Amino acid sequence: EVQLVESGGGLVQPGGSLRLSCAASGFTFSSYAMNWVRQAPGKGLEWVSVISSGGSNIVYADSVKGRFTISRDDARNTLYLQMDSLKPEDTAVYYCAKSPGSFIYSGTYSYTNARRFPRGQGTQVTVSS
Repeated sequence: EVQLVESGGGLVQPGGSLRLSCAASGFTFSSYAMNWVRQAPGKGLEWVSVISSGGSNIVYADSVKGRFTISRDDARNTLYLQMDSLKPEDTAVYYCAKSPGSFIYSGTYSYTNARRFPRGQGTQVTVSS
């Protein structure tokens, strides 16, 4: 059974930083691309970033490019999201989501549909002064 447990969220001032973690179990973590998605209050799920198996391919949403960094530690079965220069509009529940395969997209799936992938329970990030 796929289990994804996010942690590291909290309250931070604008311009601050947070590092989110996602502990994965129940599958061969290193063999799958992984995503971060988020849901702001009153809005739908928004894809944030994807990293391929092995980490060679990474893509970011325009809204976070240059501020967020996705990474993975396959030895620890853990996905990370380093968030810098945080803005109030980054306030959301952040989820990690498992892609169906090792690539960021294929003929049968794409990271653009990551909101439909299995995800954890989420961690709240609030950016406010």
